[in-house]
Amino acid sequence: MRGSGKCRILVSEEEEEAIIFNESPDARYAVVCDPIDGSSNLDAGVSVGTIFGIFKLPDEVLGPNNTVTAKDVLRPGTELVASGFTMYGASAQLVITMKGGTVNGFTMDASLGEFILTHPNMRLPAKRAIYSVNEGNSLYWDDWVLEYFKDLKYPADGKPYSSRYIGSMVADAYRTLLYGGVFAYPADKKSPKGKLRILYECAPMALVFENAGGQALNSKMERLLSLSPEHIHDRSGVFLGSYDEIEKVKAFHQKYAK
Repeated sequence: MRGSGKCRILVSEEEEEAIIFNESPDARYAVVCDPIDGSSNLDAGVSVGTIFGIFKLPDEVLGPNNTVTAKDVLRPGTELVASGFTMYGASAQLVITMKGGTVNGFTMDASLGEFILTHPNMRLPAKRAIYSVNEGNSLYWDDWVLEYFKDLKYPADGKPYSSRYIGSMVADAYRTLLYGGVFAYPADKKSPKGKLRILYECAPMALVFENAGGQALNSKMERLLSLSPEHIHDRSGVFLGSYDEIEKVKAFHQKYAK
């Protein structure tokens, strides 16, 4: 990014402070990323990846006589010009979207050394009986979250949802994007603000899911793309997935949330 001359500021999950590229004062873009999502699973051979988002900086911070700071990146996801993620597993996958655009998936062709379009115009199924959540945290969940997942496991029609959970957001979100269902990491009593970072995890994924026909909300049922982080590592609860499945989440929140 430094060598491209196009990036003025970088926010990374691995760095406490934003990185300013002063050698590129006229660069118009800010990049936010989680460079190795799922890194705690590396030794187990679990798929990990990179999540990224791109903002366009305002004219008033451009040029050698102006200063850019981390505050210039504290913006809602509605202002993202592009976002996406890569996943490194049995193959290397790249999923990317632009504001108001479609979602496209690419697969690395090792013989060519290039990403090949393999999943054009990705669309989430409207509903699918699959949920992805760390149920080990259920001791700390709010009552409405407990009731929601209880209904998925013990439904009135006798057809429970399937559970799929890998433990890296990239892998779980990518599976949900392909097959439908819901991925959740709710805020809870132990982490009342949530665990996932708004700027470089929640917002980029939310843009992907919304552009693919899904929904992405926080634990208060607010649109993730509308959240303005207070600092670069601010956190949020997350519910993202198929449109109808998130409608069901909203219904349980409305019925049981205090």
